Amino acid sequence: MLASGAVDPGLLGAAAAPSPVPARQPGPGHLFRPISADDEEQQPTEIESLCMNCYRNGMTRLLLTEIPFFREIIVSSFSCEHCGWNNTEIQSAGRIQDQGVRYTLTVRAQEDMNREVVKTDSATTRIPELDFEIPAFSQKGALTTVEGLISRAVSGLEQDQPTRRANEEAMAERIDEFIVKLKELKQVASPFTLIIDDPSGNSFVENPYAPRKDDALVITHYNRTLQQEEKLGLQAEEPEEKPEEEDLRNEVLQFNTNCPECNAPAQTNMKLVQIPHFKEVIIMATNCENCGHRTNEVKSGGAVEPLGTRITFYITDPSDMTRDLLKSETCSLEIPELEFELGMAVLGGKFTTLEGILKDIRELVTKNPFTLGDSSSPGQTEKLQEFSQKLDQILEGNMKAHFVMDDPAGNSYLQNVYAPEDDPEMKVEHYKRTFDQNEELGLNDMKTEGYETGLASQR
Repeated sequence: MLASGAVDPGLLGAAAAPSPVPARQPGPGHLFRPISADDEEQQPTEIESLCMNCYRNGMTRLLLTEIPFFREIIVSSFSCEHCGWNNTEIQSAGRIQDQGVRYTLTVRAQEDMNREVVKTDSATTRIPELDFEIPAFSQKGALTTVEGLISRAVSGLEQDQPTRRANEEAMAERIDEFIVKLKELKQVASPFTLIIDDPSGNSFVENPYAPRKDDALVITHYNRTLQQEEKLGLQAEEPEEKPEEEDLRNEVLQFNTNCPECNAPAQTNMKLVQIPHFKEVIIMATNCENCGHRTNEVKSGGAVEPLGTRITFYITDPSDMTRDLLKSETCSLEIPELEFELGMAVLGGKFTTLEGILKDIRELVTKNPFTLGDSSSPGQTEKLQEFSQKLDQILEGNMKAHFVMDDPAGNSYLQNVYAPEDDPEMKVEHYKRTFDQNEELGLNDMKTEGYETGLASQR
């Protein structure tokens, strides 16, 4: 078996109703003996097992041996005396190695053909000069020689040649030509390269000069890839996946609520929006299908700023009406030319344009029955009508005016079309809040540092 190196393809007979046959066992403490033809005590273990060809009982022989300068292996051989079917394979007695191994042997002389080779079933065999490759897991493992590997490849190709000649004559002729080239390699008329690449690290090519270096043999150890780990049945350690944070910027969230007008069930849409050169805000919009009432509200997505913000913008051109504007609930508005001031929380939080906020102010004034209705005084009506006319002139671009936004919480914003450069018509001031402003925002009673000590003393 070992001299010729040729192994017929096939499956190892599966053990069924094993009945051990008396055989000489290795002595205690010498389970794996170095392989040697002179060791008479080294005898295989024989087990009667089922033949997968004729389904009658055959004989399986197991030999536990150790290859010098390599490791322990299990050589198994099955033969059936009824149908003549036989099969031989090897298995590594150790674990899969930490790294894969690649043997590159330059065959220059006939002596190199007699080198012992351990090829596992996970190893890939290549001969670059012939562009020939035996893929991994296409053959069972074998303990053979370099000549035996070539003979095994020849027998595997010749096995189906009669069928090919009947069905695909052209392909059969090409394979015949290739078989001739493989057989010529045995004569070593010219050097060739034999590469055995085994991700499991359990294949082996003999170094006849061991422990000295062999110039014709190059041994390379490498780390396996994830694909190789999967083919070997190993569970590769997957990198810890960081929990993905939900990106709410691209989603519109919905929750059930009641209409503030008719109290019918309605839905409120909420979306997180990033304002350039400012911060994140939350826009909420409610649409009632029952009464048609619509409302929208804007909340700041950040905390109260350390300083308040006062934005003064000089309206000089009709194009200024298109500037984006964010008014928080804590922001008050002022137009000095109109002697107009709007307190915080009157219009609520809004994300709109400068034109939109001015129209909301006009609607707030003109649709108030107590200001322009029957109960209003004539003098007050004239003033409000004059105010409304001047506001229309500002909207049409016929009147220049200052627009002031004062937000103690620092969460309001007016678009700077020159960003990141300064806007010549806009002035942004940051100021320290007064005690009354902090009281109105509820910051005076808010304790964010050392609160644990205070809770402990109360207990």
